[in-house]
Amino acid sequence: MFMTSADLAYSVCPHDCPSACALSVERLGSDRIGRVHGAKEHPFTDGVVCAKVARYAERVHNPDRLTRPLRRVGPKGAGRFEECSWDDALDTVAEAFQAAEAKHGKESVWPYHYAGTMGLIQRDGIDRLTHVLGYSRQTGSICTGTADPGWFAGVGEKTGTSSLEIADAEVIVLWGTNAVHTQVQVMTHVAKARKAHGAKVVVVDPYRNATAKQADQHLMLRPGTDGALACAVMHVLLRDGMADRDYLARMTDFGAATEAHLKDRTPEWAERITGIPAEEIEAFARLYGSTKRAYIRFGYGFTRQRNGAAAMHAATCLPAVTGAWSVRGGGGLYSYSGGFHVDQSLVMASDHADPSVRGLDMCRIGPILTGERDALGDGPGVHAMLIQNTNPVVVAPEHRKVREGFSREDLFVCVHEQIMTETARHADVVLPATMFLEHDDLYKAGGHTWLQVGRKIIDGPGETRENHWVLNELMKRLGADHPAMHMSAWDLIDETLRRSDWPGAEEVWAAGGIDVSSRNDHGDGGCFHSGFPQADGRFHFHPDWKALGPLGAMLPSAPDHVAIIDEVDDDRPFRLVAAPARNFLNSSFTETPTSRKQEKRPTVMIHPDDAAAHGITDGRAVAIGNGRGRVRLHAVLFDGLPRGVLVVESIWPNADFAGGEGINTLTSADVPPPAGGAVFHDTAVWIAADDAA
Repeated sequence: MFMTSADLAYSVCPHDCPSACALSVERLGSDRIGRVHGAKEHPFTDGVVCAKVARYAERVHNPDRLTRPLRRVGPKGAGRFEECSWDDALDTVAEAFQAAEAKHGKESVWPYHYAGTMGLIQRDGIDRLTHVLGYSRQTGSICTGTADPGWFAGVGEKTGTSSLEIADAEVIVLWGTNAVHTQVQVMTHVAKARKAHGAKVVVVDPYRNATAKQADQHLMLRPGTDGALACAVMHVLLRDGMADRDYLARMTDFGAATEAHLKDRTPEWAERITGIPAEEIEAFARLYGSTKRAYIRFGYGFTRQRNGAAAMHAATCLPAVTGAWSVRGGGGLYSYSGGFHVDQSLVMASDHADPSVRGLDMCRIGPILTGERDALGDGPGVHAMLIQNTNPVVVAPEHRKVREGFSREDLFVCVHEQIMTETARHADVVLPATMFLEHDDLYKAGGHTWLQVGRKIIDGPGETRENHWVLNELMKRLGADHPAMHMSAWDLIDETLRRSDWPGAEEVWAAGGIDVSSRNDHGDGGCFHSGFPQADGRFHFHPDWKALGPLGAMLPSAPDHVAIIDEVDDDRPFRLVAAPARNFLNSSFTETPTSRKQEKRPTVMIHPDDAAAHGITDGRAVAIGNGRGRVRLHAVLFDGLPRGVLVVESIWPNADFAGGEGINTLTSADVPPPAGGAVFHDTAVWIAADDAA
């Protein structure tokens, strides 16, 4: 059992991060905490936690916490509210939903959410409201919309080699993930591998970020060209006898056509696309092919391109070529979230889900709220929303459209939030929400194999309420009924676990979580030793993209670079990467004083030679822009990125940019193949000195 005492309580980090860290929280009283630590007893967390979560007291006890229900009394976006009772607030929301349904139909109501909490009860319960009431469904994923089908194309489901096996690897490739910023425990296990047997670390990323600075080799490629790099590496592996021909024949659909296709994907071909010298590609291929104990930690970042799904698929082919999946410390991981076997049907009211009800792509919230017909489909406009766990006015692409949509007087919005976010400022009703230490929840992970339970350990401030309670109370007012509405969050966790053939909530909590890998295909024969989770049991070099989404025909039948990215031109000569900042997590932590102090201000990294060509000096006020708008910030000269590439580490609130418009003013809500998603790192822009910034 993990340590729990009068002064130290066990919990689980809820944030949108693969690590789902096990935590030891200093509890100073019934409503106060001190420092937060990584749980030393947890094999993956291993006593380590990121700095922003370590100082979580700055969030829990932030003076800007919402503590009372609020009702708008001023213009939308002005932030003028008056306090009201919970009954008045919920009655107002229910009446607005009923009015929208009566005038425009059920599909005019759109419950909207994402991963402000990753807990399965508090995050996903909003789908119960959607399914039981027949409201418009939320589809797509602002995070994994391109990565998931890319992984499914070859591997088949979201599992892979346990992160603990990183410590056994001889070569570790961090592909498109800045782990120092976004999943620090990965670096803990990398350090173990280096100390134990001198493991070599390779980072694939467009700029020399904090992770790349620790690498033995950094492959600094142009954004959106990962597929070309992967194909060139496969070319070398096949050409130079480093492919496991027996494994390819037994475990994959690799054939003569695959080899013929890759024969032309030479390092010289890839150099022209990626900007990486051919000799560096050759060196990486030789290193990767030198051992089966080569582990790739696949990130999300490199997939947030229009060709992101194809890039992910191409990269996943590498361990299949060498047979690295067949040994401990080999293969790789994108996300383990498909390996937990949790039955969420009670949480989400899946028995009420009607696939004929319209689905709306969350990534296209701007076009949807501004009434673009291709985004709305055949249904009505959206006239009422409940928003939980996300801040779309800041984090969604095409910010100007998002802001315009939320400014509509004929759109009723209720936001259930912890602080007054920019989305909450546009709401008609704002409801105060608990934080993870103030409610019960159930957590799986993307980055490890432990299923964990988090218990309430302190009281929330004022009249804050958990998501589960709010949803049930609203559903009652709307005349709905469902068994989950009559259960506490803890009882719902317990029943969900038992339905999934796991131990009950008390047992899982007392054990500090349970390792689910025993139910999956691991063992002495490596990951997927009994076959890949595809219908034919083989890894697919030749995926059926059409089965993975309506735009699948846009993607190639074999691993390749797909030239559908937002290419530069004379008017927009730079490619923009909107990377994650170390001290923020999406728009979370932007309200905490230490994170803000350490990030300082919004900046854009530019190569010194590009800066000189544009008359830009270090610290200079600049503007970057394209046809969607312009953003004003300050330049940082940095030689750790290719020429023609700009990097903005964010997501700063819009208000922190001169002019009040943030980085997502520039990003696109275009729909990438095969099934949609967000293309945050696929943006062509211009840059210029800006005296007004």
